[in-house]
Amino acid sequence: MVGELATEFEAGFEAERGHLTAVAYRMLGSRSEAEDAVQETWLRYATALADPAARAQVRQLRGWLTTTCSRICLDVLRSVRVRRETYPGQWLPEPMVRELPAADGFAPDPAERAVRADQLGTALVVVLERLTPEQRVAFVLHDVFAVPFATVAEVLGTTAAAARQLASRGRRAVTAPDVPRHTADLAEQQRVFAAFAAAVESGELDRLVRVLAPDVVLIGDSGGHFPAGRRPVVGADKVARFILGLFRQVDRRGGRLRARPVLVDGAIGWQSETVHRDGRLLRMVAAYAVHDGRITGVFHQLNPEKLAGLPPFGPDDAWPPRPAA
Repeated sequence: MVGELATEFEAGFEAERGHLTAVAYRMLGSRSEAEDAVQETWLRYATALADPAARAQVRQLRGWLTTTCSRICLDVLRSVRVRRETYPGQWLPEPMVRELPAADGFAPDPAERAVRADQLGTALVVVLERLTPEQRVAFVLHDVFAVPFATVAEVLGTTAAAARQLASRGRRAVTAPDVPRHTADLAEQQRVFAAFAAAVESGELDRLVRVLAPDVVLIGDSGGHFPAGRRPVVGADKVARFILGLFRQVDRRGGRLRARPVLVDGAIGWQSETVHRDGRLLRMVAAYAVHDGRITGVFHQLNPEKLAGLPPFGPDDAWPPRPAA
């Protein structure tokens, strides 16, 4: 009977793992840190189950696990803040990369399904870096996952009114005029991305500019491993020239470029690899924010420390794309 009960409790946790991963990733911007937070949540849950008094506190499983995981994430955010302030160059989150969705519109991984549920993409995780840990936790819990302010206050150790104010400040930051908007569904993202890829392949500046929003922003994160701008590139003309310049560098070196569309943080993206001029393998994951039929944000992740576990390339994943048979 004890073994059956333990199996039931474990199954209950596994059913919530995708949700917890989504919460932790939105808060931390790192898949590895999110997975660590979820694992720590499991350890605390297992400890609570071993104590009848503690087990009695687990009345509503999802709520208890979400609260516990959020407190763990809050501690992590407070500890990594200084580390990210001294990060070499621009910072981008560790991307969650999956192959394009199956016919049902979702990738098969339950964790990825949960992370994609809000369709907010990399742009949100990037702008969340502007917030204090408390603002970030309040905003993610309430505005993204609809957690009541009373529960948010419990996580933060404050009042519901204070939690509401923290979430409000986070909301204002997320909707600021300089934040790339990302409102397109996956079908529209695919249409825009197809036009983007065709424009890049053509090498025509004007054609690429038409796919980009006038105030588009490009951010690159190499973690100091490869040359990368220390400031965002802003404006359709500048971003278009920058992107075309990257592809021309590969062409001039006569290098082979492997590339394919993927899902990045639940939105359409791009996975590529080539050989850097110094002989090292250069891998990149590009994420895009799309609004009103144009790309508003481009996010290039080149830091090899954040690109572990990428889906493998297939034989047809070459650039330029091969024509359909």
